[in-house]
Amino acid sequence: MLTKFETKSNRVKGLSFHSQRPWILASLHSGVIQLWDYRMGTLIDRFDEHDGPVRGVHFHKSQPLFVSGGDDYKIKVWNYKLHRCLFTLLGHLDYIRTVQFHHEYPWIVSASDDQTIRIWNWQSRTCISVLTGHNHYVMCASFHPKEDLVVSASLDQTVRVWDIGALRKKTVSPADDILRLSQMNTDFFGGVDAVVKYVLEGHDRGVNWASFHPTLPLIVSGADDRQVKIWRMNDTKAWEVDTLRGHMNNVSCVLFHPRQDIIVSNSEDKSIRVWDATKRTGLQTFRREHDRFWILASHPEMNLLAAGHDSGMIVFKLERERPAFSVSGDSLFYVKERFLRVYEYSTQKDTQLIPIRRPGSNNMNQGPHTLSYSPTENAVLICSDTDGGSYELYIVPKDSYGRGDTVQDAKRGAGGSAVFVARNRFAVLEKSTNQVLVKNLKNEIVKKSLLPMATDAIFYAGTGNLLCRAEDRVVIFDLQQRIILGDLQTSFIRYVVWSPDMESVALLSKHSIVIADKKLMHRCTLHETIRVKSGAWDDNGVFIYTTLTHIKYCLPNGDCGIVKTLDVPVYITKIYGNTIFCLDRDGKNRPIIIDSTEYVFKLCLFRKRYDQVMSMIRNSELCGQAMISYLQQKGFPEVALHFVKDERTRFNLALESGNIEIALESAKKIDEKDHWYRLGVEALRQGNAGIVEYAYQKTKNFERLSFLYLITGNVEKLSKMMKIAEVKNEVMGQFHDALYLGDVCERVKILENAGHLPLAYITATVHGLSDTADRLAEELGDNVPSLPKGKKASLLLPPTPILGGGDWPLLMVTKGIFEGGLDVAGRGGGQEEYEEAADADWGESLDVGEVENLQHGDISMVLGDEEGQEANDDEEGGWDLEDLDLPPDTDTPKTTTNARSSLFVTPTPGMPVSQIWVQKSSLAAEHAAAGNFDTAMRLLSRQLGIRNFSPLKQLFIDLHVGSHTHLIAFSSAPVISVAIERGWSESASPNVRGPPALIFDFAQLEEKIKAAYKATTGGKFSDALRLFLSILHTIPLIVVESRREVDEVKELIVIVKEYVLGLQMELKRKELKDNPLRQQELAAYFTHCNLQLPHLRLALQNAMSICYKAGNLSLAAHFTRRLLETNPTNESQARTARQVLQAAEKNMRDVTQLNYDFRNPFTVCGATYVPIYRGQKDVTCPYCGTHFVPSHQGQLCTVCDLAVVGADASGLLCSASQIR
Repeated sequence: MLTKFETKSNRVKGLSFHSQRPWILASLHSGVIQLWDYRMGTLIDRFDEHDGPVRGVHFHKSQPLFVSGGDDYKIKVWNYKLHRCLFTLLGHLDYIRTVQFHHEYPWIVSASDDQTIRIWNWQSRTCISVLTGHNHYVMCASFHPKEDLVVSASLDQTVRVWDIGALRKKTVSPADDILRLSQMNTDFFGGVDAVVKYVLEGHDRGVNWASFHPTLPLIVSGADDRQVKIWRMNDTKAWEVDTLRGHMNNVSCVLFHPRQDIIVSNSEDKSIRVWDATKRTGLQTFRREHDRFWILASHPEMNLLAAGHDSGMIVFKLERERPAFSVSGDSLFYVKERFLRVYEYSTQKDTQLIPIRRPGSNNMNQGPHTLSYSPTENAVLICSDTDGGSYELYIVPKDSYGRGDTVQDAKRGAGGSAVFVARNRFAVLEKSTNQVLVKNLKNEIVKKSLLPMATDAIFYAGTGNLLCRAEDRVVIFDLQQRIILGDLQTSFIRYVVWSPDMESVALLSKHSIVIADKKLMHRCTLHETIRVKSGAWDDNGVFIYTTLTHIKYCLPNGDCGIVKTLDVPVYITKIYGNTIFCLDRDGKNRPIIIDSTEYVFKLCLFRKRYDQVMSMIRNSELCGQAMISYLQQKGFPEVALHFVKDERTRFNLALESGNIEIALESAKKIDEKDHWYRLGVEALRQGNAGIVEYAYQKTKNFERLSFLYLITGNVEKLSKMMKIAEVKNEVMGQFHDALYLGDVCERVKILENAGHLPLAYITATVHGLSDTADRLAEELGDNVPSLPKGKKASLLLPPTPILGGGDWPLLMVTKGIFEGGLDVAGRGGGQEEYEEAADADWGESLDVGEVENLQHGDISMVLGDEEGQEANDDEEGGWDLEDLDLPPDTDTPKTTTNARSSLFVTPTPGMPVSQIWVQKSSLAAEHAAAGNFDTAMRLLSRQLGIRNFSPLKQLFIDLHVGSHTHLIAFSSAPVISVAIERGWSESASPNVRGPPALIFDFAQLEEKIKAAYKATTGGKFSDALRLFLSILHTIPLIVVESRREVDEVKELIVIVKEYVLGLQMELKRKELKDNPLRQQELAAYFTHCNLQLPHLRLALQNAMSICYKAGNLSLAAHFTRRLLETNPTNESQARTARQVLQAAEKNMRDVTQLNYDFRNPFTVCGATYVPIYRGQKDVTCPYCGTHFVPSHQGQLCTVCDLAVVGADASGLLCSASQIR
């Protein structure tokens, strides 16, 4: 049995598969109907309108409906899209056992304990026929898949077959007048809609189930006499064919498998049995320990079965459907039915080679599961699970191609796995001795090698090498040198797929894929919610894989995406260009055409093949928000620009990529204040003063414009800005401009006009304008302000601008391939305009003669002669920055030309040290120190299952800050950041970079744990818990040198985890003052944490005291004995323990019963603080290892507060020695 899905719930009494979707309905004894997605393992919906158990449920074949019947005598028809009951059919007088839709007509058949079978029309919502005849409960009734028959089973020990042909003729519209007249006569004189065709008697007790064969005239039934009977029928009679015996209790359900010649039955003896319908013998038995089975259901299209039992239900397959295959060059060798076949990809020719031995009829799920091929010897190894694992070696004759009738005797042997490792050698895994036997083609042992670890499967890993799989890791083992070539921690892998050049390998697990190189150096890990089925490498080095529902791709950097959606699962065998060759579950070869443009484009970006990227941009239809988002995320906004037509998006991307030209073009078309402001900010960052000025002009931001002129030393335009402010009557702006210019006379004038005569007088006096000061003093009269004496005054004047320049000077560098003329060329403007602007100083002359236009808010009429026309005429050259009225004797063009000819070409910058750290390291701490927090978090998530990074945020920042120092440069230059390397020395080569210096080390943690121990001893549990959690949060960011230190770090995690859990329980106990029973339990659990001996003694003394005070003397005595066994050094402690023991032994009883059994080993759940005894299911935190009850799966660990409970993780990586 291959279990695909399992639920835990109340007893399941009814099951039904959906014919198209991966859904199953389960009706429960509690009255709830559950709708599950068995592929995703999720509960989709629940329906709970029935009162009492629901025993029957069934999906409609084509409508979004299902029907249910329960112990409330009601039949309900539901619409699962509307999530509600449509109507209720009433008529039965007792419990309803089963309900079923007809496959063609709008009918429902129901069986009830009122000894009747009813047929309903669910469209008219009426009962159209009542079938009476049984004289006890009718346990089931169902329609024949094709004919007008109904079969029913009853506790009156009979199976009845009913003919409902007359009902069909009555309810279906007659085709002609004669038939209509016949129907009227039947209705008038009375007629029987359904008659008993056969009564099958043979069971000695009540019959619980009967069902039709899907195609043959057979019926199978199961009864309380523990027997399964097969019946055959013809047009006139029905008779018993055979009886299947083996069940030890009532047979509750039995059916024919829809696609195989077998019968499946289940029983209250807690077993499911599989029978050969032809030979009528038992094939397999599956048992549960505590659950009785009640119901079976089969999928109408797939090889799936479901069984309901006392505590839930399971969805399962009887045997594996994946065909065994092996690819060699242009050929695919695979097993179909009982033949070895070869498929040639180039010609798509399929040829039968030789017949192979079939497993015995009693062996379900023991067909071939792996195939290995040796092209030089034309030999095939086929492995199966027969007899606990065996292999068969076939030598395929050269002349057998195309014939397939050559029967040869295969060489066989026992072994869990077998693969070719050389031209004429193959390796066989012998699990019992954990060694590999190397054999020749005569099946003779040539060599034996002990494996380096407990191995349960071997895979090919190149000539002379094996990839050995253990439960949580894989290694590459060299058979000649008997050494390990590579080691990798993984979840349990199922399949191994090597790239054609053997440089990369994909390790496929149930829900994940690990990509590594040929030495098992980890590259990336993918996690899937749906099961991974197969995969293959394409010619570009991209891994293409399938899940149950999709074909997907994985790039070498770990990026993945969907290529195509699948209707049915397929198994990829090879990829040629845009064609994927697959095998389906029927063993048929299917070529699937895909569009590889998306992943090839991303691959070219990753490998920096920008010429191909440009070609694909020009020629393909790549577009969409997903592609734009991907390019932004990967740092290629300039590439994303080529896919975007929306001007707002283009503007944002242009700003992100620093492309001022395109941003300006988009801003002109959008023409919104916010966009002009953002353009000005970016242009200012790049030092492009011309565009900053233009943006401020467009937004009429006069304050910023004045300040721009101040910092760039443009005194002339600043003067004109002051006149503009005067015309617009903006006194503050005018005064600021006068301050910027250092124009004292203008400031005095402004203050005087504004009515601030004392301030004007002071300003004139301080700056030595005696005439103006005297005039103002006359006007002020007696109100002349006095100036302080003895103070040394300093003039408030701005510095004189030395360089009145425009845009910042730029180095002549080669433009990137994406910044060329691909997109800008056709948009006007162009780079030449801004090169001209850069040479032309400020570009335009200010004419104050037309200031009257400012009364209407038009600044462009003042700030340039040409700019007023630019807004109306974009085709005249943008800003017209090149039309300058320069003096005739200027030689600026000549100077510019000479300067350009001798411009300095910048050298190519080296790689930043932080980037080198990231590339060379797989340690999360070093990525954090480099400032690459994103990859550090991904590493921790993959290695330790960490999802909550809030506690690590400050540690990340501290690591990054602590691994860098900063040097002050020139006053106008930015501060220089310098990386600090660990182990640096002056003798080291300047081109060799060491790892980052880290501020956290193991010695610090040792000091911190001593402080935590001291706080624990002193009873300061909150402080101790804070210290222990700090240690637990710091450990993922520790780097040590040796393997021995790695073991010490792992040991420290275990120690700290025990203390955190224990202290959390103790603090919880102190909160529960009103619950003495729970207090005793938590105190008892605390004594089972792995504590230091002094702390254990204190915990035992605490538990002893609490239990003694509560009257649980037997438990108190137990804790006392444990305390005395530790030989307490404190005499007072020992004396108290002996006194308690003496008092307790006089009356060894417990007043209350605790959830605590010290005789049964247990661990404590970190969330609920209840014991998980040995043998019970649990889940663990992948980081700290705390145990939890299964219901806590997928939630955040309450002990470490970092990792997700039950998450897949490769393990702690804190040393470079673990990677070597």
